This record gives sequence, C-alpha cells and structure tokens, in this order.
Amino acid sequence: KMLRATNPKDDTVVREVPVDAAAVVEAKLSKAMTAYQSWRKLSYSDRATLLRKVAALMREDSDNLGKLLTDEMGKPVREAKGEVAKCAGCYEYYADNAEKFLAPQSLESDAERSWVQYSPLGPILGILPWNAPFWLFARVAAPALMAGNVVLIKHDPNVPGCATGMAEVFHKAGFPEGVLQVLLLETPAVEPVIRDRRVRAVSFTGSTRGGAAVASIAASEIKPAVLELGGSDPCIVCADADLDRAADTAVLSRFINAGQSCIAAKRILVEESIYDDFVQRLKTRVEALKMGDPVLETTDCGPMARHDLRDQLAAQVAATIKEGAKCLVGGAVPEQKGCWYPPTLLIDVTPAMTAFREETFGPVMAVVKVKDTEQAVELGNDTEYGLAGSVWSSDITKAEAIAERLECGQVAINGIVKTDPRLPSGGIKRSGYGRELGPQGLLEFVNTKQMWVKR
Repeated sequence: KMLRATNPKDDTVVREVPVDAAAVVEAKLSKAMTAYQSWRKLSYSDRATLLRKVAALMREDSDNLGKLLTDEMGKPVREAKGEVAKCAGCYEYYADNAEKFLAPQSLESDAERSWVQYSPLGPILGILPWNAPFWLFARVAAPALMAGNVVLIKHDPNVPGCATGMAEVFHKAGFPEGVLQVLLLETPAVEPVIRDRRVRAVSFTGSTRGGAAVASIAASEIKPAVLELGGSDPCIVCADADLDRAADTAVLSRFINAGQSCIAAKRILVEESIYDDFVQRLKTRVEALKMGDPVLETTDCGPMARHDLRDQLAAQVAATIKEGAKCLVGGAVPEQKGCWYPPTLLIDVTPAMTAFREETFGPVMAVVKVKDTEQAVELGNDTEYGLAGSVWSSDITKAEAIAERLECGQVAINGIVKTDPRLPSGGIKRSGYGRELGPQGLLEFVNTKQMWVKR
C-alpha cells in the first residue's frame, strides 16, 4: 500500500510513499523505547542545542520545506514560508525556556523538604491533520522533546512528504536514532499504536469525531490525551470598534489557509447599528482577495486540500442560502480541475442556519446581525464548540467583560486569534481538552511527581 499526495490545485499525484508495515511500526516503537532511556538523561542544554539546530535548518531550507506544503495541501507560498518560520521560533522558544518552566517547585509540608519535580513519561504519540503539517508537528515535538520524552508522529495520509521532510530535518540536526520518528500509516492503523503499552500519552489535532475516537481508545488504556478539535469561533464587532481594523483582521482570520483553520473567525456577530456599514467593508475586502495558483506570491487564497472537504463546504453554503442567507461574494464551485472554492461572504445568517450551527472548514464567512453585545455573547456561546473567539471595541473594559463571558479557550481583543508558542492554546466543550504551547503545554506530558524528605 502507498500513501498518495495529490496536488489540490490540479489533481496531479506529486508523491507516493509506502505505508509502514506492521514490522516497521514495531521496529519504530522498539527504537523509541530504547532511545528514551538515554534521551531522558540528557541535559536540558544538550536537548536545546539539538532543537536550535532544527530551527536553523528549517530557516535555511525554507523554500524547499514550504514547497512541500504548497504541493501537498495547497498552502500559498507566502503562508508556507510563514509556517516554516513560525515553527523555527517554536523550537527556539522551548529550547530557551523549558528548563525554567520545568524547574522543581518547593512546597511547604510536614517534611524537612518537599517539592514537585517534573519527569518525562516516555514515548508520546502525535496524531496530526493536514492543514498545518509543520506547525502542528512543532507544537507536539518541541515541548515533549525538551521535557525528555521521545516522539512518534503520525500525519494525515495525504501529506506524507511533509512528514518525511520533517523527519529528515531532525536527522540532519543530529538527533539520536529513535528520539523523533514519523509513522507512515493509514488512519485506521493508528489504533494499535495508541494501545501499545510503550506509548504513554497521545496528542491529537483534528475533527471532533476523530478526537472522540482517539479519546475513547486512549481512555480505555488509561492514557492521557490532549485534544485540539473543531471550532466555530465568534468574532464580536461592537458599535464602537475601529471598523476598518476589525474588517481587515476578520477577513485575514477567516480566509488565511483557504479558511482551513480551527481558530478562524467563522461567525461574525455585528451590532445592528453598524451592520450595513460593516458588511460593505467586508464585501470590499473579500472581493479583493485573489484566488489563484498557490506557487505565486500574489495569491491570497489557494485551493482547498481535498475534494470531499470542498464538496462538503459547497453543500453547507447551498443549504445556508436555501435557508434564507444572502450570498454577496462567491458561493459557486468553479468549473476547473482541482479542489477550488472561492472566497465566499454570507450575510443575514441566523442561528437556525447551517453555517451557524456547523463548523465551516473553508473560505466562507458567515455574518450575523445582533441587537447588542448581550445578544452577541448569547449567540457567541450558542455552539457545541469552544475553541476561541475575538472581540472588537474601543472600550477595553467592556471588551474584557465580554471576553470573560465567552465559553472558549482563548480570546483576542482587537486582534487576530492565533497560536503563539509563548501562550497556551486549546478548547473546551466539543473543541477538546488539555493545552498546547506556553508553559501549560509543556506540563501536559510530564509526571508531576511529589517528593517528600525527612532525615
């Protein structure tokens, strides 16, 4: 069997990679356990030196690494280079800060000395999607490796070149054999790996349905898991907001990566007194987006990653229009090869409509009119998801009060929701549990061990 990568701009096959046979998977698991015994004993300084080398190699080879993203999942070249640079920064951040974050913490007790120390767990399995292959890889690998764990990464089957490309970077950086490995598997074949006694914990990024399956398997084996799942993020635009800044940022947030982002601003909730004005500002900006070949620096919006995802999105848009929404921009599948869908602006969306009730994972913005900020918060929370949100207002006290009431894992006020290695990221409700990034992400895959001493 082969894992096949198809370029979504024209449906050409760009890469085929053999699936790991059962014996290969077993060998990788065995190597991981062997490598763990020595890697866990390595100093923070030595681990950091290797991670900094990874960062340097990524920057040096940015064009070739970015091309893997563009060829296999259609990411525009400008965004692809940005993803590579962001990953390098993540590796450097944990190289610089992990030892400080994992320093023993003294606690008062009846002992002469008592403290908490943070010890590695062992092999960590990362199960990752296709929409940001290098960044999601870094979010798992950087903190887990610096904590003294070893890592196995299983990417989505349609980005095998991205998986092997990152493995090659770690090899060139001088990582010992078995410390960082990729598993080239079709999705159903990952269950035995989750269950394997040598795998101590799982990190999953992907759909809510996939996360539920992974969580169920991990729980049945009494293994910790971190889940970063779907989102239907609200972007609340108050009447006193800087409307141009809000429009610029909302459009960037929604259409970057062809809208294929869990933390994109998917539901734009606008106070009625500025609704028509703001809709016009959005329309002008969405119409100006250039959909085109992702290898061109001038392209704003490339193809979607797969035909099934594009077809699902088109069906959601058609259903929402049938339910009464107006489509001001886009909304029709182009007649050309590839997985194309145009930047689309839906207005007058209501809570009963498909684009409000479901996550739309593509270049579609849904705009909702609200009476006031009270209704904005109510509708913002009227979703099964709880990943992120944003608030736009010139009154920071008011904006903070709104943000406090939003049921989600992170909120940006007068800015774009983004992932940053310095800050924790993750969701609640059906958007998952646990945190990645920041000091909190580093603590997900360690043993918080109590130590108590008396003479």
